[in-house]
Formats: sequence, structure tokens, C-alpha cells
Amino acid sequence: MQRIYLQADIVNKVINKKTNAMKEKIGSNAGLVWNVLTGQPAKSLKDVKKQTKLTEKDLYAALGWLSREDKLIFSENADGDIFVEVI
Repeated sequence: MQRIYLQADIVNKVINKKTNAMKEKIGSNAGLVWNVLTGQPAKSLKDVKKQTKLTEKDLYAALGWLSREDKLIFSENADGDIFVEVI
């Protein structure tokens, strides 16, 4: 029975380590997005992606991070393009 607990403890440590690494990556990417947007007028998500050179997945995670902190405003034009700017 003790062996099972040790294995579960090891699994939890691995999961926590991966989770922390992912949070650090998202936070770092949020910093890239923040730097691109700060002091600028609204930019399209396409432009932000191009300037940060992030993958789509990493860009959306970073935008989510900043949105959760209430630091961004999103808008959409008539063509359906989404724009973002800092508050």
C-alpha cells in the first residue's frame, strides 16, 4: 500500500512541475504580447501574432492571461477581424 502512495506522490510532483513550467511560459508570452501592445493603438490579432512570433495556441493563452487580469480590450470590425489593445 505504501508503494502506491509513493507512486502517486511522484506523479503529482511531475504534474506540478509541468504545470508550473506551463504557467511560466504563458506568463512570459503574456509579457511579449504586453510589450507589443503597450502605448500602441488597437492591433489585429494577426499583427500581434506576427510581431510576437508566437504560435496561435501560445498567443491565445497569453491573451487569456492578460484578459483575466483585466488588462485588455477586444473589438471586432465589420470584416470580423478581432483587435486588441491595453486598457
